[in-house]
Amino acid sequence: MTWSLQHTATHCNTLQHSSTLCNTLQHSATLCSTLQHTAIHCNTLQHSATLCTTLQQTAIHCNTVQHSATHCNTLQHSATLCNTLQHSATLCSTLQHTASHCNTLQHTATHCNTLQHTATLCNAPQRTPTRTMYIE
Repeated sequence: MTWSLQHTATHCNTLQHSSTLCNTLQHSATLCSTLQHTAIHCNTLQHSATLCTTLQQTAIHCNTVQHSATHCNTLQHSATLCNTLQHSATLCSTLQHTASHCNTLQHTATHCNTLQHTATLCNAPQRTPTRTMYIE
């Protein structure tokens, strides 16, 4: 019987060892599952971080484009103002030329009036002084 008890004890020890090993494997499997979950979570976070970086770069690019558009609008406004000023300068030059021409015409009209007055004086009948004659 001793052999049978030893055999049972050995078998019991083997079962205990197997049970401990099984518990260790179950613990390892749980730990592995947790690590896999953590890895998936980490990958998700890395993807989110990459997406965030892309969005930041897009926002920076958008701000640059908005700044360029504002600068372009300012330049367009300046060009429009410049065209208006050029038109005003051309108009001013035309008005100066017209004023100069008008002054010449006024001077000519004054000269003409003087000539008409002079002609009127020249064409007026001349009075000759009358002499009184005394007969003796």
